[in-house]
Amino acid sequence: MQAIILAAGYATRMYPLTENTPKALLPLRGKPMIDYIVEQLNNLPDVQNIYVVSNSKFYPHFCEWAKTVSSEIPIEILDDGTTSNENRRGAVGDVHFAITEKDIDDELIVIAGDNYFTYDLREQLALFRKTGCDTLCGKELNDPEKLKSFGIAVLAPDGKLLNFEEKPQNPKSNIVIYAAYFFQKQTTALVEKFLQEGNSPDNIGSFPQWLYKFLDVYTYKMNGECYDIGTIEMYNEMNK
Repeated sequence: MQAIILAAGYATRMYPLTENTPKALLPLRGKPMIDYIVEQLNNLPDVQNIYVVSNSKFYPHFCEWAKTVSSEIPIEILDDGTTSNENRRGAVGDVHFAITEKDIDDELIVIAGDNYFTYDLREQLALFRKTGCDTLCGKELNDPEKLKSFGIAVLAPDGKLLNFEEKPQNPKSNIVIYAAYFFQKQTTALVEKFLQEGNSPDNIGSFPQWLYKFLDVYTYKMNGECYDIGTIEMYNEMNK
């Protein structure tokens, strides 16, 4: 299994904090945000390599960070060649870039570098192994307005994904999906097919929204919390 941490965004909504520092390297409760993800990945017995996808602007920052971070799993920083928010590849585009650049033909875990989560990734891995299917992570959210800002899943009693929509105006359930995905080896090759069909490379949630229509996908309902830190207000709140 290979791991990809997506950290090539420019986080313009969080300027000036992220104007000269990548969001994933902002300190959160005493250490860079991305360190918490690396710690979790090191708890998984199957991960062989961690690839952090950066942009050209912040590539040197991540290279310096990689020299000091504690990880038993090798970490490699990939420069996706973009220089601004205007020419970014998008999240799915960066997954495809990493797969192509490192010739990945393996199981894959993909995590957004700005996620802070308290559940144990080993529990999500256990469902991935039990079902033998691609596995998302989700949680109930009982705020009708906030639901409109997330990918929303409708699940069968066993967790099988029955419906998935990105940021719907009329959510069909209260299960929100966060950017931590386990993909089977055969699914890794489908990222290119997704893009070739003209689907948007921007939002990582668009890929499972497309995928579940012809492959079985399951959702692990997390025993913990996950925070997508996208605003200065959220970042300050998390640092209290």
